[in-house]
Amino acid sequence: MTDLNGKFFWYELMTSDPAAALAFYGDVVGWTAQAFGGGHDYQVISGSAGPTGGIMAIPAEARDCGMKPWWGGYVGSADVDADAKRLAEAGGSVKRAPEDIPGVGRFAVMSDPGGAVFMLLKGSSPEGMDAPPPMANGHIGWHELYSGNFDADLAFYTSQFGWGKGEAMDMGEMGSYQLFSQDGSTDFNGMSGGMMARPKEVPVPVWLFYFVVPDIDVATDKVRTGGGTVLNGPVQVPGGAWIIQASDPQGAMFALVGMRADAK
Repeated sequence: MTDLNGKFFWYELMTSDPAAALAFYGDVVGWTAQAFGGGHDYQVISGSAGPTGGIMAIPAEARDCGMKPWWGGYVGSADVDADAKRLAEAGGSVKRAPEDIPGVGRFAVMSDPGGAVFMLLKGSSPEGMDAPPPMANGHIGWHELYSGNFDADLAFYTSQFGWGKGEAMDMGEMGSYQLFSQDGSTDFNGMSGGMMARPKEVPVPVWLFYFVVPDIDVATDKVRTGGGTVLNGPVQVPGGAWIIQASDPQGAMFALVGMRADAK
């Protein structure tokens, strides 16, 4: 099994319309879905290499507090209580204290020093799970942080999770785009994401996840015809892939990464 401690490994959409979201992403990304535990409250979504996340309705208490549709990521933890305390002491914040999810594991809701939210999770199953192959269709191909405090956030993730610091790319007026790896690698081929200061167009610090699709142009068309909004792209990135940033029909922000048919 893959060591998931300190790494994003599960991705979850909380939305105002789970059924509509399942139909939209099933068409755009190609996910299949299966109800967890035989009910309909939580739908496990799978890509080509197996389960990768879930879709659920925004809980009533969160909705009443103004929560909007949102993609969140879970970071593996060997001890959620100890990690939550350690991360808070390192400049993060505990947004929801550690508690158990019956049949799933123990989790906590955290934020980094700049305010971007993520979750910690220790699964209850001793079997764990394997990470998908790189760029497997329907899985996460890239992680991107729009940081509220760039220097503090970079130090936080590298020191507390052991992430590797790669090249910093100059993006002109937008500042520096810092590549990182979640396995400690500093080699370009080992990079799994990047972070940058939050652009003014992004309302709050946030993690953005890039879902892998086989054909970026086909998927982009499906975003539009399915009622989503393309915010940027397609844009080619180093390595030859193409990306878009978008929002789904309910307003949750997401991104896609894939090749073009004529470039394969």
